[in-house]
Amino acid sequence: MIKIIFSIIVAIVIFDFVLDQFLTFLNRSNWSNKLPEELDGIYDPENYKKQQNYKKENEKLSMITESFSFIIIMLMLFLNGFAFVDNLVRNWTDSPILISLLFFGILFFCSDILSTPFAIYDTFVVEEKYGFNKTTPLIFIMDKLKGYLLTVLIGGGLISLFIWFYQVAGVYFWLYTWGLVSAFSIFMSMFYSNLIVPIFNKQTPLEDGELRNAIQEFSIKAGFKLKNIFVIDGSKRSNKANAYFTGLGAKKRIVLYDTLIKQLTTNEIVAVLAHEIGHYKKKHTLTGLFLSIIQTGLTLFILSVFINNPLMCNVLGATKPGIHIGLITFGILYSPISTILGLAMNILSRENEYQADAYVKQFNLNQELIQGLKTLTKNSLSNLTPHPLYVFFNYSHPTLLQRIRALK
Repeated sequence: MIKIIFSIIVAIVIFDFVLDQFLTFLNRSNWSNKLPEELDGIYDPENYKKQQNYKKENEKLSMITESFSFIIIMLMLFLNGFAFVDNLVRNWTDSPILISLLFFGILFFCSDILSTPFAIYDTFVVEEKYGFNKTTPLIFIMDKLKGYLLTVLIGGGLISLFIWFYQVAGVYFWLYTWGLVSAFSIFMSMFYSNLIVPIFNKQTPLEDGELRNAIQEFSIKAGFKLKNIFVIDGSKRSNKANAYFTGLGAKKRIVLYDTLIKQLTTNEIVAVLAHEIGHYKKKHTLTGLFLSIIQTGLTLFILSVFINNPLMCNVLGATKPGIHIGLITFGILYSPISTILGLAMNILSRENEYQADAYVKQFNLNQELIQGLKTLTKNSLSNLTPHPLYVFFNYSHPTLLQRIRALK
């Protein structure tokens, strides 16, 4: 039975890798020199060639990175790497909580160290070459250190409580863990922008002037109480632009990247915000949070059924039972279900985007949104011709062409 489960795990890892490479191949092969009429004029010939080169370099780096990760995970499986780390930490402590913390900590930091050279190349070579990067080496290092700190505090805290629940409640640990994760998700939905974002970026209230007046005028017209409008200094890391809606209830806020304000006109920004407000009006944020909580509960319940089985540990070469190494086995075996659920969430997300765009049309701002999307696409060198199957698996938003046709 151990050999069968191990073979299934290896097959899943290989299938995931091959599928990713196949989708990338399809996407790369879908390039076309002749664009639909709706996309005409976004790129001039020189910029279109630049976009294609940018796309190819990103795909090449992604292929190398994914291939490297695939080799590492295969080595960990066939050389009993997870069991080695398990035995290592057991020599240091007998505490189940500390064993789990050290186990996942070593895996996380080793993985991050191995992936950092690729992140450096992406940031300081590829993004720099095409004029996007604004990250300094100091910012890069500080982001790493801050990320480590948050991982230790938040990730370590959640893992500790997870193991403690298992010790106290046995197979019913999943109910306690579900409640904890649900409460944490709701809390972060409300306070993420207040607590986490300031660690990495500066947020300042949008100053009085034409843009703020236009936004407030629209919010009144839309019947949307909006007091919190912030600008984030995204330009300290990249020239790419964005905007997002965050928070629940009184904590809701609109966050604009300073790069967005520089790249779009006032009316185009209002159209982008109308789209974000559309998400709120259609309750997409609440629906997404609710579905995420349900999905977490389902995952934890399935985990509770299998976690006591010694095979969950033995299949990776471990000689002693431990929930931490069982989680690795479960995570890989569960990944096909996770992929299917992810596809369903992507389908729902794309439908939500259409609904938010339709909300914009109610205020006759569809042409402004179309122009804004075109500008953002051009300035970020985004792909105009992704393969439909690649979109199906990887896109949480419809393509630019699909959105333009729906907005007209």
